[in-house]
Amino acid sequence: MKDKYLVVGAGITGCVIAENIASQLGKEVLLIDSRRHVGGNCRDYRSFEGILVHEFGPHIFHTNNGDVWNYLSRFTDWTMYFHRVLANIEGMEIPVPFNLNSIYMAFPAELAGKLENALIEKFGYGTKIPILEMRKTESPLLKFLADYVYRNVFLGYTVKQWGVKPEEIDESVSGRIPVYISRDDRYFQDKYQAIPRLGYSKMIENMLKNDKIEVRLGCDFREISDPNNYKMVIYTGKIDEYFGGKYGELPYRSLRFETEYLNTRQFQPVAQMNYPSNFDFTRITEFKHFLPQNTAGTIIAKEYSMPHVAGKNTPFYPIINPENMSIYEKYRSEALQLKNVIFAGRLAEYKYYNMDQAVASALDKFSLIAGRV
Repeated sequence: MKDKYLVVGAGITGCVIAENIASQLGKEVLLIDSRRHVGGNCRDYRSFEGILVHEFGPHIFHTNNGDVWNYLSRFTDWTMYFHRVLANIEGMEIPVPFNLNSIYMAFPAELAGKLENALIEKFGYGTKIPILEMRKTESPLLKFLADYVYRNVFLGYTVKQWGVKPEEIDESVSGRIPVYISRDDRYFQDKYQAIPRLGYSKMIENMLKNDKIEVRLGCDFREISDPNNYKMVIYTGKIDEYFGGKYGELPYRSLRFETEYLNTRQFQPVAQMNYPSNFDFTRITEFKHFLPQNTAGTIIAKEYSMPHVAGKNTPFYPIINPENMSIYEKYRSEALQLKNVIFAGRLAEYKYYNMDQAVASALDKFSLIAGRV
C-alpha cells in the first residue's frame, strides 16, 4: 500500500493529478470523492432531447496556456465556442463586460462618442480597466461612466453573488469583470476557447481510463482507515475541514440552480443573461447555445448564490478578503509542515481558479509530487 497514492476529490484538479501519477509515474492511485460522480462541478449530462446540460452552471473553457490546451486535447475533441454575455440593464440587453458597443447601446450617440474618446485618450484602445480603478478617475465624464457601470452592472451582481459589496472582496475577484475599451463583445479574449465536443464528463472519464486508477465514489476522506498507509495524499477538499477547523471556519459561497425545460426553440439570444439588479437570481443559462443542437425545446437554469453551509450545500468559491486570508495562512503554515500531503485546488488552496488555471496548477503540483519520488 505504501507505493499507492490517495487523491481526495475527483474534481478536475484531482483527476488531472491522478491521471499523471498513473500515466507518468506508473503508480497506482485511489481516487475518492464524497459525491457520486467524477468531474466535480464540471459535470454535464444529456437531456432526453440530447441537450448537453452543465449541471453546476456554465463552464466555458478558455486559456492562453498551450500546455494546458494540449494536455486536455489528449482526452477530448473540441467545438470552438466564443462566449457572449448580455446583462439586463434598465430594460435593455447590453453586452458585458461593458465595452464600447455597450456604451452606444446605453447612451445617446453624442454622449457615447464623447465617452469613447475620453476612454481611449485616458487608457488607450484595447485595454481593460477594473471598474473600481476607473471610479478613481478625476475626469467628470469618465467618473459618470464609471458610476453608471458600477451601479448598473457591478454592484447588484456582486452583492447577490458574494454577499458583500465590490470593495469588500479581493481585487483578484473584483477585477475579473473590467470595462473593456474595445468593440470585441466576447466575454473572453484567450487564444483557445471551446467546449469539449462530447462534454466535460466524457473528457474526465477518458482521463481516468487507466488500470492503475481506482475510482471510489460516495466515499468520504474520513472513511479511509489510515491515510498514512499511502505513499502520498493529495487533498483537494476544504483545507479548514482537513484540520478540523482548529483556526476557525473558512467561508465559501454556494450556488443553487433551478433548471427547467421549455417547449420553445430558444429562450434568449445568448447562452448567458445576467440580472444585476432585477430578481433574486444572478443569471440564466440556456445550454443549447454551447454546442450545435437542433432541438424542439430548450433547457435553462436560473442561478442563485448563497452562503455555504457545511453538510447542506456544496462549496463553490472561497471568499477572498484580508480577514479570511489571515485564517487561511494559519492552515497553510501547518499544511507546509506535512511531508506527504499535497493541498491542491480551489478549496484546498482557498483560491479562485478558472478551469485552465486549475489544470495548470494541478500539473505544477504533479511536478512537485514527481520530485518527491
